[in-house]
Amino acid sequence: MDKLSSTSDRVFEMINLLILGLFLITVLYPLIYVVSASFSSPAAVIGGKVWLWPVDLSLDGYAAVFRHRLIWTSFMNTIIYTLLGTAISLIITILAAYPLSRKDFKGRKSFTLLFVFTMMFNGGLIPMYLLVRSLGMLDTLWAMVIPSALSVWNVMIMVTYFRTSIPDELLESAQIDGCTDFTYLIRIVLPLSGPIIAVMTLFYGVDQWNQYFNALIFLKSEQLFPLQLVLRDILIQNQVSQETLGDVSTAAARQGLRELLKYSLIVISSVPLLAVYPFVQKFFVKGIMIGSIKG
Repeated sequence: MDKLSSTSDRVFEMINLLILGLFLITVLYPLIYVVSASFSSPAAVIGGKVWLWPVDLSLDGYAAVFRHRLIWTSFMNTIIYTLLGTAISLIITILAAYPLSRKDFKGRKSFTLLFVFTMMFNGGLIPMYLLVRSLGMLDTLWAMVIPSALSVWNVMIMVTYFRTSIPDELLESAQIDGCTDFTYLIRIVLPLSGPIIAVMTLFYGVDQWNQYFNALIFLKSEQLFPLQLVLRDILIQNQVSQETLGDVSTAAARQGLRELLKYSLIVISSVPLLAVYPFVQKFFVKGIMIGSIKG
């Protein structure tokens, strides 16, 4: 019986490793291809010669991107929007989630229902634009960080963490010692909430870094454009218009550059997030299991 069980376990492990290996290849190959294509020559990319490694090593795509007059300004803008927006979002999310997690908070269910209602229904783009305009935030830094400052989904995740990971006995003990609610939140709850804060930082940071729609709608000044909007403009400017091209060689060159730019822009926009992720990965794995085990 033990021998049969051992054989079946080995077969299961082999099948499991095979399936996981296939998934790894499926996920990893596109990433390798994008990086390799970004370092290949336009002719190699458009000719389909790139499969795994760079062909005819070239930095033409990156050179075309970094020649843009707004690239460094937009990069700094995105860093500012990401840092400021993430900080504001974290503060608002914590201040919204903590009261909703308290069992002694009167009206908790009603407020939770109002929060959840906004996940299913919203005013739409035009009311949002009119609101931002009436608040005087059009074409300002605040248009990039305030309208998208709060995610109700993230609030619900943090509420779940506070309810399942912070013992009620801590609050009772703190109240006996004369601790106020705000002091309890700052000095006890937050130090115990490192995993969920790291997860929320990652969620909000990624969202802010990739933000371009708000910039497209609310910003007019080029000096305020984020990186994603400038990269989008670079790609659009290199689109090929068959009606305006005069000769085939020019068309082929622009077509090759356009294809190369796609991959270069993906790498440029992704590298900063990939560099930060390893530092919060351990917290992310712990935080993503919130509520899965109780007791």
